Amino acid sequence: MFDVNTVVIYGFTFGIVAMTIFYTLIRGLYSKEFIYLTYALMQLFSLLFILSYSQLFFSNDFLQELSLTFATLFAFAFAVGFYQGDFFPKIKSQKELLGYTFIFILIVLTAFYHYLLFEYLPYTVIYFILFVSVAFNYQEGIKPTFIYVIGWSLLCLFLYFTDFKELYMQQGYIDIVLLAFCIEAILFTLSVAYKYNELHNENKDYQQQLLHQSRLVQTGQMIANITHQYRQPLNNLSYILMNLSHAFKHHKLTLEYFDKKLEQAHSQLSFMSKTIDDFKEFYTPCKEKKDFLVQDAIAKAITIIQAELKEKNITLYFDATNEHITIYGIENELSQVILTLLSNAKDALIHHQNPHIDIHLSSNSSEVMVCIEDNGSGIKSIDKIFTPYYTTKNEGFGIGLTMAKTIVEESFKGRIEGINTKKGAKFTLFFEKSI
Repeated sequence: MFDVNTVVIYGFTFGIVAMTIFYTLIRGLYSKEFIYLTYALMQLFSLLFILSYSQLFFSNDFLQELSLTFATLFAFAFAVGFYQGDFFPKIKSQKELLGYTFIFILIVLTAFYHYLLFEYLPYTVIYFILFVSVAFNYQEGIKPTFIYVIGWSLLCLFLYFTDFKELYMQQGYIDIVLLAFCIEAILFTLSVAYKYNELHNENKDYQQQLLHQSRLVQTGQMIANITHQYRQPLNNLSYILMNLSHAFKHHKLTLEYFDKKLEQAHSQLSFMSKTIDDFKEFYTPCKEKKDFLVQDAIAKAITIIQAELKEKNITLYFDATNEHITIYGIENELSQVILTLLSNAKDALIHHQNPHIDIHLSSNSSEVMVCIEDNGSGIKSIDKIFTPYYTTKNEGFGIGLTMAKTIVEESFKGRIEGINTKKGAKFTLFFEKSI
């Protein structure tokens, strides 16, 4: 029979290992990284080992040895996959060779002491390999492996100077290997949390780079659109000056006629000034989130591109069943998404007869939908359209739709869908409706 304390401690250890298995499996499914599967399998065989080792339910020496073997193999696979940096340091001098040799011997001795302490090879294998990773790649900065290695190293150092294991055994406490299982779970969880945060920051940096590239592309589009917007008013100003010159030469320039033409010129200049203001407002970064009218954001995007659509004889129809639909976020960012979709639709309609784009805004009790549909030929490989740098255009960069998806999902917590229809291509944006 086992005393209550022994059963409780073993049960606590079983629970920690089981939760670690569950956690890593979920993390592996979420991130689709193989290293988490190998760690989960290592811990699964570790659980089988400790179950047999405890003799609470059964005792099987063959199963115990088999579990230990497979746990060690998967521990090696995990450590190699989690390893960061170069496996072999770049040695430039004899001094560095001696230094790295001394470090390697120190790592071997520390790992050996780790095994003598806890007598569980899988965790020692992981500790040894990741210790090499940190020691040989220290110039690359703090890595998730550093947290894991420094945790075990400080613990081993503490146990060495306090002669903890001998005192532990003299007091008749339960096997110290159980302590190894608990510490391993804690250190691994901290390392994974740091790694996830590091990847999250890298992803944010990557998104910022994409956004910067997208803005560079849009700068060229902005200049082109301003050119289209200015062409007609400049022509009108030219005609006004020609009329004034003609009237002056023929002595027909009256004060009334002059005031009339001056008013017309002022109207054209006001239009051009407003155009600049519209473009400036649209392309000025704004990070203040607030409730805004979806129709206004769509209207801004239409203002930017309408001259270009008109030049290419593309009809744009905007249907808003409710003019007072509001969502929470940054208005200019939604306008940027709409402009990207309209620009793509415009490019798809260049060689089509009777080209048109339909924008439909609607909502229900909780959700807002913005549909943009064209009568082009659809999109090839539509399942790849949101992949960075994938493009079907000869002169495209493949970042417009990627950024649109990022803005919709990250900034608005919404979603975007793209499908081919009988008419052409259709994109639908879904947002949470503001109350």
